[in-house]
Amino acid sequence: AIAAEMYYPYHQELNIYLQQDGFLDKDLAPVDQIPKRQRPINQHWSWDRILRSPYIKQADVLQGFYFFEEDFDREALARHFDFYEPLTVHESSLSPCVHSILAAKLDKMDQAYAFYLRTARLDLDDYNHEVHEGCHITSMAGTWMSIVEGFGGMRVIKGTLSFDPKLPEAWQGFTFKINFRERALKVNVGREKTEITRESGPECTVLLSGTPIKV
Repeated sequence: AIAAEMYYPYHQELNIYLQQDGFLDKDLAPVDQIPKRQRPINQHWSWDRILRSPYIKQADVLQGFYFFEEDFDREALARHFDFYEPLTVHESSLSPCVHSILAAKLDKMDQAYAFYLRTARLDLDDYNHEVHEGCHITSMAGTWMSIVEGFGGMRVIKGTLSFDPKLPEAWQGFTFKINFRERALKVNVGREKTEITRESGPECTVLLSGTPIKV
C-alpha cells in the first residue's frame, strides 16, 4: 500500500516528526524574535529568505494531529505543539483555528482563546494588511470550528457524537446548534453545566465529557 511506503522524517531524541529533512539545521529562533516592522514576513522578506528560515505559515505537522488525532496520545500532541507553535507565523487564515482547537484540547485555554480571536478578527483587524483584496472565507469557517470543535470539544468517536466543553475565562457561556444524522441538537455551555437538547429528529445517545447521555 502507498501509505506503508510513505516516509515521515522523525527525530528520536526530540521524539517529534520533522517538518522536513534538515529542519533542525535551521536557526530555530522563535517567531517572537522577528521585529514587528517585518511582519507579515511574506510582505517584507524574499521567498529565498523565507524558505531558508524555520518559520511555518500555518499548521503543517500539527495539521496531521488535527486530522488523525485518534492516532496520537495527548503527550505526543503536547510535544509537537510546544515545538512547532513558537515557529509558526500564522500568516494564513487556515492557521489560527487549527491551533485554537489543539490548544483547547491541551487545556491551554489562554492560547486557545487568543487564536480564536485571531481567526474571528482576522479581517476586522486586518492582521495581514490585505483585507483590501477581499475577506477570508476560511477564517469565517475557522471561527465556527474554534467554538464548536475547540471550546465545544465536538468530535465523532466511533460513530457517536461527542462533546468535551471548555469555557474561555472571558465568557459566561456559549451556545451552538448542529445537525447530525437527521437530528437537530442545541448545545448550551455554561459555567455550572452543559445542556444538550434535541430540537428535532429521533432520540440519540451522545457523549458528554466521556459519559453517555440520551438526548
